[in-house]
Amino acid sequence: MRTTDRIARLAWALALALPALGGCATTSPEMRVEQERKARAHYQMAMEHLREGRTGIAIAELQNAERLQPDDPWVALALGEAYRLKARNEEAERHFLRAVALKPNFHAAKLNLSALYVQMERYDEAIELSNELLADATFPVPWKALTNAGYAHYKMRRPAEARAALEKAVEYHDGYWPARLDLAILDAEENRHLDALANLERVLAQKPGPLAEAETHYRMAVAYISLGNRDKALHHLSVAAETRPSGEWGKRSADYLKRLR
Repeated sequence: MRTTDRIARLAWALALALPALGGCATTSPEMRVEQERKARAHYQMAMEHLREGRTGIAIAELQNAERLQPDDPWVALALGEAYRLKARNEEAERHFLRAVALKPNFHAAKLNLSALYVQMERYDEAIELSNELLADATFPVPWKALTNAGYAHYKMRRPAEARAALEKAVEYHDGYWPARLDLAILDAEENRHLDALANLERVLAQKPGPLAEAETHYRMAVAYISLGNRDKALHHLSVAAETRPSGEWGKRSADYLKRLR
């Protein structure tokens, strides 16, 4: 239902903030200021490397920041997300939990941890953590926690609970495309192909990026096949194959095109 890449996008924007790092006690104010300056520089370089997809280099920079500021929750959060992007889930979990221990009301760390639990197929824990966030009136992005919970319910074969969570997510944020995409997949599985197409069109309207757009076009093609519209299916498969030819959805689309032609 959802790719690892799409899971990763649920919360990472929060971790790309540039916080005021701090928390390392030293013998003099001057040394403390200098360590904070160096840690911030390493952190900023790490964020740039992450944006460019250089996760391994980012981890090295964050480890440097951690040595200078071992008790900073933002560094722990960023390390957790970087390890998650490298599929080193145990290390990711350890750093997310460390971030929460350092800052118990750290929404970004809890949200990223819930996404990690989804990725690790620990769905009960993902739902529990999402509900904890949703119970907090100060949590600023409830649609993201609802989308995590919705996907977890889906994987646990609870379609009614999944739909309820996802529909509430788009009530909060009508343009949040991951929730729309998951709703479209639920629609398709329930043979509500016109509803699926409507949600997929709204995903494309958000311009979510090549990977998500390729997936969306592929799923639109499948819906059109179910509705008996071969020409539109061929069109969307062609677009998907061209949008991300080396990716999962581009390859699936190219294979499907060969079978249809």
